[in-house]
Amino acid sequence: MMEKNARIFVAGARGMVGSAIVRRLQQEGHQNIITRSSKELDLRNQAAVDTFFEAEKPEYVFLAAAKVGGILANNTYRAEFLYDNLAIEINIIEAAHRNGVKKLLFLGSSCIYPKLAPQPMNEEALLTGLLEPTNEPYAIAKIAGIKLCEAYRSQYGANFISAMPTNLYGQGDNYHLENSHVIPALLRKFDDAKRSGADSVEVWGSGTPLREFMYVDDLADACLFLMERYNESLFLNVGTGEEVSIRELAETVKEVVGFEGELRFDSTKPDGTPRKLMDSARIHALGWKHKTSLKEGLSKAYGFYMQEHGLD
Repeated sequence: MMEKNARIFVAGARGMVGSAIVRRLQQEGHQNIITRSSKELDLRNQAAVDTFFEAEKPEYVFLAAAKVGGILANNTYRAEFLYDNLAIEINIIEAAHRNGVKKLLFLGSSCIYPKLAPQPMNEEALLTGLLEPTNEPYAIAKIAGIKLCEAYRSQYGANFISAMPTNLYGQGDNYHLENSHVIPALLRKFDDAKRSGADSVEVWGSGTPLREFMYVDDLADACLFLMERYNESLFLNVGTGEEVSIRELAETVKEVVGFEGELRFDSTKPDGTPRKLMDSARIHALGWKHKTSLKEGLSKAYGFYMQEHGLD
C-alpha cells in the first residue's frame, strides 16, 4: 500500500489522465504529490530527468506523460510521435530503476493492438498482427514502454507494471474541432447547434460502429487500485466491457446537451473499424469495476466543457 506521505511522481500531471490521477490521489489523502509541467522539466531530456529523480527521490511513479494527438497529427508527425514517446519512457523508466523507485505504473493505449485483432481484444493479442498504419509510431512507442517494464522486471526485479486504457473522455479533454476525439467533438457540435438554433446536426458515417468509452476518473481509480494491489508482469486492459454504437452515443449526447433538432448521419463519410472493444476480464476478476455510466459521464463532461469555455 502507498503510505499517505509517500513521495509520488505523476508524470504528465497537466494532461487529462495525469490530472485525474492527481485528483484521485488527493481524494485518498496523499499529501506528497510531485508534479512538473513540460516547461519545468522536459521529459525527453535524459540529463534533466536524471537530475530531477536524484533530487526528488520519488517512491512511486505514475507514467501518464505522452505526446498525443488525433489521426491527422499521428500520421503527419510520425517521427516526433515515435521519438518523443520513446524518449519519455526510456528516461523515466531508467531513472526510476536507478533511483530505487518502489513501483512504477506505465500507461499505454488500446492502439497497441493489431488492426484486425479479434474482438473483444484481450492481452494475448499484442504483437499478433499488423498495426493500424496511421498511428503506428505512437503504438510502437507504447508497445516499447510495456516491453521496457517487462524487461526491467525480469532483469532487475523492478516492480514496474503497465495498464492499457480504453477510449477516455472527461475533465481536461481536448475540444478542438479538427483534432479532438469523438465525444468532445460531438459535445461541442451539439452545443454549437443548440446555441445557433440549427435544425439539425450531421454526424460522420452510418452510426453503426461499436465503441467503448470510459470516464477518465474511473481510469484514475483503476490506476490507484493497480498500484496498490497488482504486481505481475502482464499488462492489463482497463475498460468498461460495455460497447455503444456511434448512433446511440450521438443520441445520448443530444439528450445531455438538450439539442431539440434532428440527427443526421452522412454515410458517404468513413466509419472506421466496425467494432473496437477491450476485454477487461482480468482487471474485473481482481475486483475493480468502473463506476460512471455513459450518460452520467457525458453530463459531467458537458459541465466541464461549459465551465472551460465560459458558457452557461
